[in-house]
Amino acid sequence: MATVQTASRGITAEERKVIFASSLGTVFEWYDFYLYGSLAAIIAKQFFAGTDPNTAFIFALLAFAAGFIVRPFGALVFGRLGDMIGRKYTFLVTIVIMGASTFIVGLLPTYASIGIAAPIILISLRILQGLALGGEYGGAATYVAEHAPHDKRGAFTAWIQTTATLGLFMSLMVILATRTAIGEAAFADWGWRVPFLLSIFLLAISVWIRLSMNESPAFAKMKAEGKTSKAPLSEAFAKWGNLKIVILALIGLTAGQAVVWYTGQFYALFFLTQTLKVDLSTANLLIAASLVIGTPFFIVFGAWSDKIGRKPIIMAGCLIAALTYFPIFSALTHYANPALEAAIKNAPVTVTADPAKCQFLFNPTGTKKFTSSCDIARTVLASASVAYTNEPGPTGSLAKIKIGDKVIEGYDASGLSKADADAKDKAFKKEMSDAIKAAGYPAKADPAAINKPMVLLLLVILVIYVTMVYGPIAAMLVEMFPTRIRYTSMSLPYHIGNGWFGGLLPTTAFALVAYKGDIYYGLWYPIIIALMTFVIGMIFIRETKDVDIYAEERG
Repeated sequence: MATVQTASRGITAEERKVIFASSLGTVFEWYDFYLYGSLAAIIAKQFFAGTDPNTAFIFALLAFAAGFIVRPFGALVFGRLGDMIGRKYTFLVTIVIMGASTFIVGLLPTYASIGIAAPIILISLRILQGLALGGEYGGAATYVAEHAPHDKRGAFTAWIQTTATLGLFMSLMVILATRTAIGEAAFADWGWRVPFLLSIFLLAISVWIRLSMNESPAFAKMKAEGKTSKAPLSEAFAKWGNLKIVILALIGLTAGQAVVWYTGQFYALFFLTQTLKVDLSTANLLIAASLVIGTPFFIVFGAWSDKIGRKPIIMAGCLIAALTYFPIFSALTHYANPALEAAIKNAPVTVTADPAKCQFLFNPTGTKKFTSSCDIARTVLASASVAYTNEPGPTGSLAKIKIGDKVIEGYDASGLSKADADAKDKAFKKEMSDAIKAAGYPAKADPAAINKPMVLLLLVILVIYVTMVYGPIAAMLVEMFPTRIRYTSMSLPYHIGNGWFGGLLPTTAFALVAYKGDIYYGLWYPIIIALMTFVIGMIFIRETKDVDIYAEERG
């Protein structure tokens, strides 16, 4: 692959506009996308509550799938268009689809108003959002990289890398401000619509700016020479030479980048609120503060990658994260909920059950019902952040949970009517809750006991890991593929990595915690994936910073 050396120069006004317009639009897309995730519980009550349990499960599964699983398909659809008709028009289309879909969610009547049509329309809008997001990132990253001077591609594209974090920050702040302004009851009733409706202003600004932009010089040159691809999908994935690079980009770059990113931002928030029982407002403010402090490092590592290379920074981020996650999350427990740390140490719990009745509690939609006594007991304990050990019991026996000196017998919900199952569940949870409380496990983190400066420092470290793996990766993906199929080729591994490997992280981690009974056991998922990426990336991925992205079109 050809290399080039160019003299460094300052950034032009046109380049500033390209970076600003691309980044601003992508921030808004991520803002739209994160709103649903942040408000999923409220939205489910508004749109799924009136359906029967089986239908609700199907809708919840579809909503989840739309958020993560369909993103690679959006990469294929819009990647193909971007390589055939141009970057500018394609990612103009994606932002219109995303913004309009989000605005309509804010206007959509609930199940109580229009019945089954409400969840059907909602799922359709979520699918459109997922598809649009799948096409947006590749377009923005490619567009900026193809405008950048050779020796500033890392620095320029790093601005795109800030957008997911800024979008998350913006969504958290708008939700928090709305909740604070109108109160929790009003927010749950109608106020949840406000963040969605505000997106129409963001959409208008983004479209106005993007309409004034020109096509990328690399694509314009290729189009003028009649070298655009007629079949980007077959060129990208049916030819082994390029398909091999796509596969390596997935397992040797984006899979590890994704789990480090999701651990540092999403799982950290999940761990604070669900495991350590820190109140949501405090956790959101701490995460938001860590994002504000850490976000400039996207630019730092992007620019640094122009000097020392993309690969060393990304690989170092994967390795350091994998080696330090256990001590960092253990320290989060120590500083955010010391009472929980003490209870885990001093009050061991044992679950004795028939191993054949104990499933792996993978529940991505949050609606799957586990009915065996073992699964019910472990779900209750894991949700209460109780550490426990598993011991095999006699075949066919009900689970027995030993908490201190108290032994509680579980129940099997299979075959019970809904009323009987609800009654059993209520009584069992009450007995378990009393025993857990007596053993010293706190129901919530004590606000006075939270060492906020230390928690913030740990969260900033996690965000810096995110910036190491994420800051340089857009430039590297752009440089790995030829211009004629670049949009298609880079978008797919990025969205499989981030939509599937990253998107499944919180639910996979919780299932691992419930399986083992150790609140830190879920960290093995990102650690193993990050180490896999480190090993494969070090062996098989070539450095790309000196690649001339125009050269392949000249040969």
